[in-house]
Amino acid sequence: MDRLIYSSLAAMRGAMGRQATIANNLANVNTSGFRGEIANAQSLWIRGQELNGRATVSDEVKGADMSKGTAAQTGRDLDVSLNGDAMLTVQAADGSEAYTRRGDLQQTNSGLLTTGDGSIVMGENGPITLPAADTVSITADGTIYIVPQGGDPQAPQQVDKLKLVSPGGSTIAKGLDGLFRNTAGGTLPSDPDARVSSRSLEGSNVSASSALVDMIDTSRAWDSQIKMLTTAQELDKSSADLMQLPQ
Repeated sequence: MDRLIYSSLAAMRGAMGRQATIANNLANVNTSGFRGEIANAQSLWIRGQELNGRATVSDEVKGADMSKGTAAQTGRDLDVSLNGDAMLTVQAADGSEAYTRRGDLQQTNSGLLTTGDGSIVMGENGPITLPAADTVSITADGTIYIVPQGGDPQAPQQVDKLKLVSPGGSTIAKGLDGLFRNTAGGTLPSDPDARVSSRSLEGSNVSASSALVDMIDTSRAWDSQIKMLTTAQELDKSSADLMQLPQ
């Protein structure tokens, strides 16, 4: 009886982890460049004094689905979609260098260039700050040109160049902040062959319909374990009734 209850408890813990991952994916189904998270279960043995008697389940995010999302034209000057496996370099909240596929670039009041979630966009020489300009354009290799206020539209000026990297040959992992980092530490070098498409955005690669099916499946798994616990309770009560002395 004890083993049955313990197994159901471990399965319910795993279902909770999967449900949290699916909910996060669904919440970001409309987030530009979002990569769906993948949760996997693994056994965690409980160490005893002599024998490893039991194993519980740990269901946590192990990686991300790196398949491409659909790119769509927006006509906005600061929108870029990353081609191939290219990634945009940003500065994470802790000051470290990280990478993202999010290309809905924004300009703060001070001119600092950020992604839609507030991460500072890095150029070849550090954070990018754009001066006041009439127009901004981004070429396929990530070079940023502006036409200064009142300037000649036929003579745009280069301001900086997006630091574009490729994870090929390196292993990257997604952090809790949604940004990717090099698991070996350090930073990825600029990739001169990386390209972007301006005035377009790549959508999330999460399929809402598939995520909903997964959520229903996980809910059913949870209900099955609840029934197992109820059955265990009934069996325990029946056993206790058998042990009662007749009155």
